[in-house]
Amino acid sequence: MNPIPPLLQKLAYAGLIPFIGLALMVQLAPTPLNYLSAESLAGYGAVITAFMGALHWGANLHTLGKAPSGDRWIDRNAWIWGVIPALVAWLALHIYIPVGLLIMASTLIIQRNIDQNTYQYYFSDEVARSAFMTIRNRLTYIAAACLTWAAIVILFIQA
Repeated sequence: MNPIPPLLQKLAYAGLIPFIGLALMVQLAPTPLNYLSAESLAGYGAVITAFMGALHWGANLHTLGKAPSGDRWIDRNAWIWGVIPALVAWLALHIYIPVGLLIMASTLIIQRNIDQNTYQYYFSDEVARSAFMTIRNRLTYIAAACLTWAAIVILFIQA
């Protein structure tokens, strides 16, 4: 049985709808709607990139006031890492849209790789961590693929 509640799964997968829909609109919609879709996709990508970093803050806030862990990740690095994706995404919004989309796609993949190793600190149950990472992997790869595809469309197909 999957320890991740069904509502959480549904909400997580529903978060892909803007990625998929906007990436399709970048390719298929007429001008200027395709450009507006690219801007909207970049904005949504930035929000999700920041949200994924903020998960570390949420998890660490849960530990405040408890006995100090003495672990460098929980005591220091998770707080720092939780902010970096938001800053990267914000910067990506201020450059040429397809490049920004590629930066956000890369940031999502990098976050996933780091989180694969650091979520062990937040889950006491390996089954729950594994189930969460299964969902996380799917979401990350689909979101990154949508961002990358939209960038390719802008750079090479619509050019």
